[in-house]
Amino acid sequence: MFPPLSAASGTAPCRVLAALVVLALAAASAACGTGGGADRPTIKIGLLIPLTGTYQPIGTDLRDGFQQYLDEHQGRLGGHQVSLVLADEGNGAPTAVPSATKLIKQDRVHAVTGIVAGGSAAAAIPLITQAKIPVIGASARPDLKDLSMVWHTSYLSEEPGAAIASYVRDSVQGSVFAIGPDYQGGWDELRGFTEAFAEAGGKLANSGGKSTFTPFPTTTNFTPYFAQIKSSQAKAVYCFYAGTSAIEFVKQYAQSDVKDLPLYAAGFLTEGSMLAAEGEAARGIYSVLNYSPDLDHETNRSFVSGWRAKHPGPPTTYAMSSFDAAAILDKAIAAAGDDPTPEAINTQIGKLGKIDSPRGRWQLSKTTHAPIQKWYLRQVRLDGRALANVLLEELATLG
Repeated sequence: MFPPLSAASGTAPCRVLAALVVLALAAASAACGTGGGADRPTIKIGLLIPLTGTYQPIGTDLRDGFQQYLDEHQGRLGGHQVSLVLADEGNGAPTAVPSATKLIKQDRVHAVTGIVAGGSAAAAIPLITQAKIPVIGASARPDLKDLSMVWHTSYLSEEPGAAIASYVRDSVQGSVFAIGPDYQGGWDELRGFTEAFAEAGGKLANSGGKSTFTPFPTTTNFTPYFAQIKSSQAKAVYCFYAGTSAIEFVKQYAQSDVKDLPLYAAGFLTEGSMLAAEGEAARGIYSVLNYSPDLDHETNRSFVSGWRAKHPGPPTTYAMSSFDAAAILDKAIAAAGDDPTPEAINTQIGKLGKIDSPRGRWQLSKTTHAPIQKWYLRQVRLDGRALANVLLEELATLG
């Protein structure tokens, strides 16, 4: 026989029962997908980047920038656990297309980001979007006919040159020699500069008044082109090179007969690991870019601090753009529901407003689906004991 329960002694069992009911309700809620998203489906994101080839260092920065955002958000985007699937872009379309095909058919990703080379973008992006998968590019983008599922956190290929052209025209007393690699990205980058330069009243020193293009990716000896620059009597040079080609161009330029000519460039020439490899040869180079690590605002300070905790040098525009690609996906996936489809994610990207970013606040253009953003002039100078791309001034807002 148990003794009868008093009012006081009955409170403990009642509390236990109440607690069990609460736990059961919480478990049921979680099982239905409303208990904080613990069992929401995993989201697969394809990161199509150069894991090999000329632009492999850029691919590394794109990977690490995206991963930094994931690390700062417990590996989740929009409340969903993320599976990041790496795919090799290589030097262009021959590698990028089969990699993109795998992401679509085998990995069944919800979105694709990355993509460095213009040729890769031109070949792979239509393939991905035909499968109704959104692309959030984090590097340059050539002209594309269908942008309905294409977005960019970086820039259009012609914008760097367009942003600096008037400054070069005002700074150089005479003609300028324009040079870059012979592929889609090089054509677009140089076109942006030469068209804006001509509109500003500038004149090219190149033979025939057209840019000079070097075979890509096979050109490793730039000496013959420096001879052309010398004979053209140019007063300055504007170039676009990136990756290992940038390192070779800068080192050879510093040893050439035209080393005293001012060198202006799209910022990729001296960005990140390229500057570290170029060293003293890069001193004095002027460049234009949509980001500088010394921008003084809280979002950038936090980003730079997080980057430096794991990397020896400052973050690059590639890392920043990939970080922002993750930020866009985070917002869009959260708004797309508990079990988002690629098309739902794409719809929500189109509804995004201004983005707080290390580069400063920006937003996606409704017409180009690329950023409306500021561009900055930098110069390679000593910053303390090390050479760095030091921010000089704001050049333009494009987009």
